[in-house]
Amino acid sequence: MFYGLATKKVRSAKVAFRHVLEDIESLNRKAMEGMYELSAISYHAYPYVADKYVVMASGSSIGDGYGPLVVANRPMEPSELRGKRIAIPGTMTSAFLTLKLMEPDFTPVVVPFDKILDAVRERSVDAGLIIHEAQLTFGRGGFHRIVDLGRWWKATYDLPLPLGCNVLLRALPPELMSECCRLMRESIQYALDNHDEALAYALQFARDMEPRLAEKFVGMYVNHYTIDCGDVVPAAAQKLLDLGYEAGIVPNKVQMEFVR
Repeated sequence: MFYGLATKKVRSAKVAFRHVLEDIESLNRKAMEGMYELSAISYHAYPYVADKYVVMASGSSIGDGYGPLVVANRPMEPSELRGKRIAIPGTMTSAFLTLKLMEPDFTPVVVPFDKILDAVRERSVDAGLIIHEAQLTFGRGGFHRIVDLGRWWKATYDLPLPLGCNVLLRALPPELMSECCRLMRESIQYALDNHDEALAYALQFARDMEPRLAEKFVGMYVNHYTIDCGDVVPAAAQKLLDLGYEAGIVPNKVQMEFVR
């Protein structure tokens, strides 16, 4: 998504960017402090930062009929997750919120997202919630898929599952917000139009991921919803957060605000 901006293929006379790479849960926490003018966050984190940020129409990661997985060392029915210890990548991730909506009764164990399969393999937890490319490779390690949360969400609510988004600091002047939105949209479009070079750039930051796998993973989460969220994604995000509030997981009811 950020390839065009990071490599200055997409430029602006008004705005300069410094690219900071961190895992999503760290960015969620820093957004609570208003640390960055523009940041990626989890949709689940928005109620905690809505006083400081608005959501950009471009840059969402959406699972349409697929999404984060719960995996284990042995086959299980989803109902068997009740009461289990499950490794999660952070309590503010959208994956965690979705899992809590599907199965409220489990013990979350926060583990760095890239160490979750290790925790499952070592049996320090009963199952693991995976949000990265292991969604495509878990079978190689002998793990079993217990539930696909994106598939469950689609079957239950007939909506795509909103996972991540980009946000802008509310304190920015309107003309800078508009410029940032333009740049984000153009950066994503540039990457889609120049797929091979954008993928080669992204692979610098991957954990020894093979190009074919990276291409498939990127294709899952950088799509037409990423260029512009339209009306469906805001409705899905509102549904997710409203359900979280009603279930007592999200502390305050918020109205999603998007800027273009």
